[in-house]
Amino acid sequence: MKKIIIAFFCSFFVVSSAHADMDSYFQQLKQDVKDTWESDKYDAYIPVYTWHNRLFYDKEKIEDYNEEPWGFGIGKSHYDAAGNWHGLYAMGFKDSNFYLETIFGYAYQKNWYVNCNRDFSVGVGYTLSLTQRHEYKYIPVPLPLPLAGITYKRFSVQAAYVPGIKNNGNVLFTWLRIQLN
Repeated sequence: MKKIIIAFFCSFFVVSSAHADMDSYFQQLKQDVKDTWESDKYDAYIPVYTWHNRLFYDKEKIEDYNEEPWGFGIGKSHYDAAGNWHGLYAMGFKDSNFYLETIFGYAYQKNWYVNCNRDFSVGVGYTLSLTQRHEYKYIPVPLPLPLAGITYKRFSVQAAYVPGIKNNGNVLFTWLRIQLN
């Protein structure tokens, strides 16, 4: 009985700790979104390439898909005290089937600076977004994705990977981000 009581209290503290960590994470996320919204830094987004992972697609499918997602986006961003990037954005572009797709959301990128004056960085993070596609009658669909990027001064190349199954998803979406001010 003593072991059961000890196990119960140990699991209670583990769950309580995880709950506290989640509360802390969501409080920080809320603050980061607020700080980004209040930022005076604006960005332009230019979708440049959509790569369909050849390991997951039939050759015939690849030949039918669009990999040039012409479009445009705007956003606001800021860098926190640690030098990590936060952004709020909205983009519209041609999807893989040549239809309009929109995406908007929040993005975070943990950065590592390669030089002393912090002009050049590489980073990884995530985006919490909603997308609208013709297949879903343009109803917003949640799309949390991993994100990576390379930044030099005001210019960034960023990409997100959309996981999927055979002949669906498994797409690397790449765009340029230019800080306007």
